[in-house]
Amino acid sequence: MSTHASDPLAALGSLPGVAEAVDSVRKAVDRVYGHRVMRRRSNEISSEAALRGARGSAALSGADWALEEVRRRTDFSADAEARTVGAALRLGAEAGQLLSIWRQSPLRVLARLHLVAAGDAGLPAGAGVGDSVGRPRLDGETVDEPLIDLPLPVPSEVAGRLDGLAELIVAGSEAPALVTAAVIHGELLALRPFTSYNGLVARAAERIALVGSGLDPKAVCPAEVGHAEQGRAAYLAAFEGYLSGTPEGMGAWIAHCGRSVELGARESTAVCEALQRGAA
Repeated sequence: MSTHASDPLAALGSLPGVAEAVDSVRKAVDRVYGHRVMRRRSNEISSEAALRGARGSAALSGADWALEEVRRRTDFSADAEARTVGAALRLGAEAGQLLSIWRQSPLRVLARLHLVAAGDAGLPAGAGVGDSVGRPRLDGETVDEPLIDLPLPVPSEVAGRLDGLAELIVAGSEAPALVTAAVIHGELLALRPFTSYNGLVARAAERIALVGSGLDPKAVCPAEVGHAEQGRAAYLAAFEGYLSGTPEGMGAWIAHCGRSVELGARESTAVCEALQRGAA
C-alpha cells in the first residue's frame, strides 16, 4: 500500500468536498454508460462528445462559437478565433491516439499536444514561431494565453515542476482518477509551459487522464463541456483555489473539475436520449 510520501496525490482524496465529488462523478458516468444507446452506438456518442468538448474548450479560450457553427465549418485559418477552434478540434481527435504513451512518457505527450494545437497557425512565413512549438518556453519568450493573466513561473521552475508532474503520472496513484486529472489540469494551467494554447493543452491532458484511468474509457464524458457551462468566471475562481495550495482551495478546484465531468456526462446522456428518439 502506498504512503502519502510516495503517493502525494492520495492525500488529496480526503480534502473538503472531494469524496462527495468523486461519488457524484462515478454516478454520472455510470448513468451514461448504462444507457441502452451506448450498447449500440457508443462510437457516435464518443465522436459527438469530442466535438462538444472541443467547442467547450475553445469557448474558454475566447472562441465561443455555437455548436452548429463548429460542426459546419471546414476552414479554421481565417482569424485567431477560428484557429483556436481548429486547435481544439485537432486536440480532441488526437487525444485518443496518445493513451498508450501517456503513462510511459507524459512529457512526450504534452509536447505532441502542443504541436497538434499549433498546427498550421495561419501565420505568414517567417513569423518566427515555429521553433517554439512542441517544447517548453525559454527565458524571454512570451505566452499568449487569453484566459489566464497571472505571473508566469520562470522556465527553470517550469522544467522542474513538469518533471515532478511526469514522475507522478508514471508512478501512478491510488488517488481517484478525478483527483489526478484535476491536478494535471491545474498544474499545466499554473505553469503555462508553452508559448501558446496552454489552456487547450491542459484540458486535453485532463481528458487523457480521465480516459486513460478507466473512469471514462470511451471518452463520452467531456469535462470541457462542463467547464464551459459553468463559465469562465467560475473556472478562474476555482483555479485561484488551486493556486492557493490550501486544502479548501485545492478541494474546491477538484470539486469544480468533478462537476464539469458530471455536466459532460449529462450532455452525452442527452445525446443518447436524442438518438433514442430519432432526433439526432
